[in-house]
Amino acid sequence: MKPADLKAALKARKPVFGFMISATSSMRWGRMFAGSTLDFVVIDSEHGSRDRQLIADTVQQMQYLNITAIVRTPNTDEVYVAMALDAGADGVLVPYCETLDEVKHACVKLRTHPLKGEYYERVVATGEYPSEKSKAYLANRHKDHIFIMGVESKPAADHVGDMIDCADIDAVFIGPNDMTTSLGIPDENDNPIYLDTLKKVIGEADKRGIPTMIHQQSIATTAKAIELGARFIMHSSDQGILLRATQNEFAEIREIAARKHGSVTSVEAEDTLDVV
Repeated sequence: MKPADLKAALKARKPVFGFMISATSSMRWGRMFAGSTLDFVVIDSEHGSRDRQLIADTVQQMQYLNITAIVRTPNTDEVYVAMALDAGADGVLVPYCETLDEVKHACVKLRTHPLKGEYYERVVATGEYPSEKSKAYLANRHKDHIFIMGVESKPAADHVGDMIDCADIDAVFIGPNDMTTSLGIPDENDNPIYLDTLKKVIGEADKRGIPTMIHQQSIATTAKAIELGARFIMHSSDQGILLRATQNEFAEIREIAARKHGSVTSVEAEDTLDVV
């Protein structure tokens, strides 16, 4: 799905579907992505090790396949927003926002790049552009770009409404590992404290017509996020889906082989991924 179509679907309150790219890097993966049915991907440069060239190559690969390519930046520094746009990204997911200033600077950078320096700071502070012609030019240049604000801590959740209102954002992202850790209940995705936090964030976003993205890892937790109202649906990652698919298919094959050959060495499946 192209970014303009993805934004239109979200504005129409329809769900869109994607996952996090954290491991795959070769262009040979293009055939897999071509048949993936994904609407979007989030390319991880917060915890991933992709350099600028690999990010640009991955973005181009996804766009060739009509998959919206969003880059998760390393932090809230607006310079990484500019770098993602320079790589051709369709949008950014800015992680772990907690202050209005962070959100304003990152979002305005997405809306005004390559404006910088005094004039960029003036837009952040007052909304004043160098001219109406510059304002119209930048609005058209970035009309399809997507800004996703990361709400991944209790302080952010406590004033999420103010954070949404302070800038022209397109979606809210919740990172379960960071959020549950901040709430004092690491990885307890079924804890009522966490679920109440999800309800609060989704509710505040929905009131403003903004979709919520929750990066859950299992079918059950993703289903719960959808049930609560998430419609920017990011399920698991390339690593997670590959691991589970490998485990599930070989478990089935081992059972088939056991029926034919008798005893087959059992192997206990492990979740060997550190998801952050």
